[in-house]
Amino acid sequence: MKPNTNYLNLKDSYLFSTVARKVAEYKSKNPGADIIRLGIGDVTLPLPGVVVEAMGKAVLEMGDKKTFRGYGDEQGYVFLREAILGYYSRKNVSLELDEVFISDGAKSDLGNILDIFSVDNTVVIPDPVYPVYVDTNTMAGRSIVFLDANLDNGFLPLPDDSLQADIIYLCSPNNPTGAVYTKEMLQKWVDFALERNAVILFDAAYEAYVRDPSLPTSIYQIEGAKACAIEFCSLSKTAGFTGTRCGYTVVPKELVFDGVSLNKLWLRRQTTKFNGVPYIVQRGAEAVFTERGLQEVGECISYYLENAKIIREALESMGIEFTGGANSPYIWLKCPGGMSSWEFFDYLLEKANVVGTPGVGFGKNGEGHFRLTAFGDRENVLTAVGRLKSLI
Repeated sequence: MKPNTNYLNLKDSYLFSTVARKVAEYKSKNPGADIIRLGIGDVTLPLPGVVVEAMGKAVLEMGDKKTFRGYGDEQGYVFLREAILGYYSRKNVSLELDEVFISDGAKSDLGNILDIFSVDNTVVIPDPVYPVYVDTNTMAGRSIVFLDANLDNGFLPLPDDSLQADIIYLCSPNNPTGAVYTKEMLQKWVDFALERNAVILFDAAYEAYVRDPSLPTSIYQIEGAKACAIEFCSLSKTAGFTGTRCGYTVVPKELVFDGVSLNKLWLRRQTTKFNGVPYIVQRGAEAVFTERGLQEVGECISYYLENAKIIREALESMGIEFTGGANSPYIWLKCPGGMSSWEFFDYLLEKANVVGTPGVGFGKNGEGHFRLTAFGDRENVLTAVGRLKSLI
């Protein structure tokens, strides 16, 4: 037996595990500390009422022999996929039922999608970036090319003629920087992918936070994207499903490379390695896309965006440079006083009992930056902002 030694090329600990460990160590030494967590992107509001009602009804169905459900449809129940098609139609995007695949979240599919690609592909990933993109490709032993996302390009890198790419990761609104691509910018990426016969893996987990109507919320709002892009979405940060687990991936039938349909490959992969999302959860997800569901979810998102606004205004008053927070739940700030990311992390934890995420954990270009999230309770956000103002 030979182990997969590609795992030895990973960092010893996942970024958020390291953050949790450092907080736990501090807490053990300072048991009375009132720690406010604005680091990990976990929601704090409960599931919308319409979702709870739908799931409760589904639970009762599962307890009745007449309505009990066993294994579900391989790609997800038709009722949920039809609801998602209706949601996309609001974006003026037309999809077919068998182009939508229900999953237990975007994170899983972003890693699992690599099963259908050769390890010989060159992968292009912006830096800084969500760690899962890098780690899953490192595990597989693929060659990774990093794109510089920085203050000069607004953390929104664009392709150029020198770039060699087979698989391209894009995330908009971006995690961790909160930056959002315009339609014109995404069109450049789509044109590049079509010209180079490359595929874009588009992470749209935070699309519901885009309130500016001029900004795209799906890659398929860009001309030609169905022939070069796979889109990943999640209900975790939109409808509070972080502990419930449900998302979906769109693999258009137009994605055909060397005569091979990626849609068929993904279907084959999923039917072999994935047994689907529970019926109860899918009924809850269906409720998200009803008129009442969209209204209740919108109210939750508005709450988090107001938190983001409070943080933004505080940073502006302190003269701290940042991006994000307007059409995104993430605020990406430049560490004050020339501190490194981990220095600022320790400084905030020890002096203000506020936890964020060190930017360097998202890549080398994240050094000297720091991520705050807007997912906290309003009272905690206001308290944290007050502590920051007093400290800096």
